[in-house]
Amino acid sequence: MNLTLNIALLLAGLSNDPKPITFEKQLIAMETAESAGVFDVDGDGQLDIVSGSYWYKGPEFTKRQLIGQVKRVSEYFDDFSTIPMDVNGDGKMDYVTGGWFGQTLYWAENPGGNKEWAIHEITKPGNVETTRAWDVDNDGHLDIVPNTPNQPLAYYTLIRDAGGKGTGEFEKHPVTQKHGHGLGFGDINGDGRGDFIVPEGWLEAPQDLKNGKWKLHDTFQLGGASVPIIVTDVNKDGLNDLIVGQGHDYGLHWYEQVKSGDKISFIKHAIDPYQSQYHTMEWVDIDNDGEMELVTGKRYRAHNGNDPGGNDFLGMYYFKWNGESFTKNVISYGPFGEGKGAGLYFSVADLNGNGMKDIVVAGKDGLVVFHNKGSR
Repeated sequence: MNLTLNIALLLAGLSNDPKPITFEKQLIAMETAESAGVFDVDGDGQLDIVSGSYWYKGPEFTKRQLIGQVKRVSEYFDDFSTIPMDVNGDGKMDYVTGGWFGQTLYWAENPGGNKEWAIHEITKPGNVETTRAWDVDNDGHLDIVPNTPNQPLAYYTLIRDAGGKGTGEFEKHPVTQKHGHGLGFGDINGDGRGDFIVPEGWLEAPQDLKNGKWKLHDTFQLGGASVPIIVTDVNKDGLNDLIVGQGHDYGLHWYEQVKSGDKISFIKHAIDPYQSQYHTMEWVDIDNDGEMELVTGKRYRAHNGNDPGGNDFLGMYYFKWNGESFTKNVISYGPFGEGKGAGLYFSVADLNGNGMKDIVVAGKDGLVVFHNKGSR
């Protein structure tokens, strides 16, 4: 390892943990889609990878099948999420996505067999930065929530029949008239209802989701925040905190919730101020120790390389909470072609059934699986 790389790693605050987990990198394709989902496409009991115009058959992921041609604009494929969901209730897993340029939220229908997937429009909500799924109404089913900066925020519930199967149709539920770049969901005030987190503050859920109004508490300004913003009790004090990346600038922070009576405020703490474009992240037990870790990375060529830090080395990392702060562990790091960055939507799943969660990540720097090998 050269001196320059050593210095860069030290500046990035990397782990001194003697036994971090290790990963084996498998390059799946040099496609430049920025989203990758994992689910059983063909019903054979094996997890497959879905990314951009193709799905890749598991467990080897060497055979690919065309889904359909995704619209291309400049360096982007207009396909910014891959959320598995059996939308039409036929027993085959479909997926939900959306795009910035087409300003459309849609679902792709799994046809079964080697046919192209039909595209069904859900709505045109405006520019879709990316989309996530949370159980907003606490009915046991995931709802679809697109981040549409400078546009209204709404969530969409899949309409189901009497047997609980999807009908292919969605119902829109407005939340607020305008929100910025970044989106999270979780219970901030401990009332048992999930609240939305937007860059301008947190939106308190009403008791009556159908008729009540969401109340904005403008207790922070998060800037061009990540999607998702993670809501979790980082320091285990009984209050949910926030983990926020900067999607188009430098910075990764956690915001500690402080409560005095009914007043809620947040204290900002640095996790990693030395890396830019932390656009997406997952909160998951990646090392099987029973505690959750933060998995994230630098997006490659966000805004076509014009963001601050756009030419910095790429990286994927997991951050481990040590009781006082986060410790940074490298999954991949280096220049283009060596290091691997995060795109807009990646997936964490046990691909081979060995009990360890693997990472499937797409981006303008290719589609990769990081196979989790555990501690060595």
